[in-house]
Amino acid sequence: MLRQDINKLQRESLSVKSDVGGLKEKTAGVASEESLRTVRQSQAEVQTTISNLSRDIQVLNGRFDEHKYFIEKSLKNSAMETDLVKLQLTGLEKQIKDLKDRLTILEGYMKGQIQEAEPKKEETQTPSDRLSKYDAAYNAFKDKKYKESREKFEQFIKEFPNDKLSGNAYFWVAETYYNERDFEGAILSYESLLKKYPQSEKAPAALLKQGLSFIEIGDRKTAKVILEQLVERYPKSGEAETAKKSIGKLDNKPVKKK
Repeated sequence: MLRQDINKLQRESLSVKSDVGGLKEKTAGVASEESLRTVRQSQAEVQTTISNLSRDIQVLNGRFDEHKYFIEKSLKNSAMETDLVKLQLTGLEKQIKDLKDRLTILEGYMKGQIQEAEPKKEETQTPSDRLSKYDAAYNAFKDKKYKESREKFEQFIKEFPNDKLSGNAYFWVAETYYNERDFEGAILSYESLLKKYPQSEKAPAALLKQGLSFIEIGDRKTAKVILEQLVERYPKSGEAETAKKSIGKLDNKPVKKK
């Protein structure tokens, strides 16, 4: 009976071992599949994360390029605006300088007008004295001694303001400035003649030279107006023909940018 019990136990032990072996095999397979599923799931999650990160990076790159474009465009526009402002400032500075120069000329002109308005000493010179002084001033002009000629003509005007030759004297004063290329001074002197002696025989020549003087200083608009006045007032004069040619050149010549 004891041997039978031992044999029975041995059989049961073998059976148990067999069952344990089978369970181990089954368990091993299950563990392997579970591990694979876990690994696959982890890989899928990692791949999903990588894909999401890639999309985020692409979006950020797109936004970066967009911002970079707008920033570069803004900087370029800002630089262009800065250059434009600089050019405008330079133009304004030149205009201010020109205005100051003209103001100085006008102040000098007004000072001369005041001096001319002062009471004159009683004129005691004879007609021959007046003519000799006028001739002396004119001869100095012909000798191209423009400063000396101007001073003599101005003295003549001061001493003989009502003489019929005073109108001519104003013209020759303006001519001295014109020949010295002092066009601002010439413009003002021609204007003095035109205001004081509008019927002078020198008026057409004064208008012509005044218009040409404005061309020389770059004021073509005013020059054209004066030349057109000359043609209108003195259409049959030789100066009017010259004025027409100058107007034609002004119309055909492109305006220079300052």
